[in-house]
Amino acid sequence: MTPTNLRAIWMKPRKLVAPSSQAIKLDAIRANAGIEAKYRKALQALIEEMSRSVIYWTRAAWKKSPPLMATDGIHMPFVDLRRTMERLGRHWQRRFDETADQLADVFVNGATQHTDAAMMAALKRAGFTIKFQMTQAAKESYQAVLQENIALIKSIPAEYLHDVQTAVWQSVKSGHDLGTLTDALRSKYAVSFKRAALISRDQNNKAKAVIENVRRQELGITTAIWQHSGGGKEPRPSHVEASGKSFELAKGMYLDGEWLLPGQAINCRCTSRAVIPGFED
Repeated sequence: MTPTNLRAIWMKPRKLVAPSSQAIKLDAIRANAGIEAKYRKALQALIEEMSRSVIYWTRAAWKKSPPLMATDGIHMPFVDLRRTMERLGRHWQRRFDETADQLADVFVNGATQHTDAAMMAALKRAGFTIKFQMTQAAKESYQAVLQENIALIKSIPAEYLHDVQTAVWQSVKSGHDLGTLTDALRSKYAVSFKRAALISRDQNNKAKAVIENVRRQELGITTAIWQHSGGGKEPRPSHVEASGKSFELAKGMYLDGEWLLPGQAINCRCTSRAVIPGFED
């Protein structure tokens, strides 16, 4: 799969140099909240549809063949319910598999266009007019982000349906009634619904970070200044401490035992300011 509708043109590698001996720090750019919201809405709509289907057909199978009590006091699994679980698993995994490529492509394409436009605007404010062109490195970064998103989308039904099956058989073994089982299934939906929000937020930040890093390096920019987002209920102490410090784009910042770019860690909203060196640097 290749990027679609990319109007920005990414220039061939060329090293930018400030017009004086003074280095220039470009404005930091952030991931686009609108792109995140659209991605989250699409994921959650699909999860909601899956949950309604699973709850409906699971309840129907339960009513059709209520569990029977064995002589040892343990509820025995019943055939209709097991078959329903298997059928739902195949159907929804196939549905997500068929949707994943297009959904991920729309998201990554939007993130790429936003990053391109935001970078060109930041460069223009600093006095540089840049036209972009899709290089091999840019295509590879696009594909890396795309494939990660496809894999995450495909993982949603497998994780959700595993939790659903566990809830069903626990209800069977524990002798729960249909109302208790329904409540348990709704709680599994809530978990997946929240996971979709995490995926969209996290992947939006990661996509911007990966694409931005490739763009910067192709312009010959080698360093940036880490900027903590200032948000989050429990900010990572290491990310707060890193704010204002310089790091190499080829390596990232060494935080909590690994090399990271701003936005790469789960739920990280940090950004950075690219540094264009002066001509005497």
